[in-house]
Amino acid sequence: MKNIEELVNWFYSKEKVMIALSGGVDSALVAYAAQKALGKHAIAVTADYKTLSQEELETSKRVCKEIGIKHVIIEYNELDNPNFVKNDQNRCFHCRTELAEHLLRLSNTEKIGIIVDGTNLDDLTEYRPGIIALKKSGVQSPLVETRFTKSDVREVAKKIGLSIHDKPSNSCLASRIPWGNTVTAEKLARIEKSETMIKQLFGVRQVRVRDFGNSASIEVDKDEIIFLDNKKNMLVLKEYMKQFGFDTVLIDPSGYRPGKLNVITD
Repeated sequence: MKNIEELVNWFYSKEKVMIALSGGVDSALVAYAAQKALGKHAIAVTADYKTLSQEELETSKRVCKEIGIKHVIIEYNELDNPNFVKNDQNRCFHCRTELAEHLLRLSNTEKIGIIVDGTNLDDLTEYRPGIIALKKSGVQSPLVETRFTKSDVREVAKKIGLSIHDKPSNSCLASRIPWGNTVTAEKLARIEKSETMIKQLFGVRQVRVRDFGNSASIEVDKDEIIFLDNKKNMLVLKEYMKQFGFDTVLIDPSGYRPGKLNVITD
């Protein structure tokens, strides 16, 4: 099993480091290790770019307090970027390119020479154009360099007592909209509100509301699908989602799987 010292040691030779912290367990573990090695010379930065859910933003604030690392939140609106809004298969590349530009600007102001993220080994096996964009901008990935897989991250995070060690993976709200369908503020808002309501009504931990225009498909982990078998609460949910324009609400029987919408629609 991996141990936290392998990750902490990666940072010891560095002077000042900025961690791109999303609110997930991967970047949280990186931030923990950086703070252990560098103390006040490690800064965690979360980008509130309007496609990050409020839940993720609040989690990032909480975990930084837990770690004891300085936390900076930068704000900008990805919906001002036409390359992002058009939502083709390079959406994540455009997203991460813009993120890197903001991080680099801040790092220059703070005189920080190294920016790192929470990419782990398993991420490299998936279609992740955003990782390519960050790497092109010089962002480094300590988890990859120290050979941490996702399971390694969770095991070590649990061992050191990080509260989010078992937090389900998440992604930006735009990932719920099929490629080829424009990203809008209205779609992002109804997706986020619907997912919040589903968690409240059914107690599920992992949920995606896929936005297909007038219809929505709900995905939860396969072992949580049974929680949705509450007809009374489902009626409440459908009425709630109907006010956002979702005339049809379906449950995906195959359950949640990352990257399911990585297709271009007509």
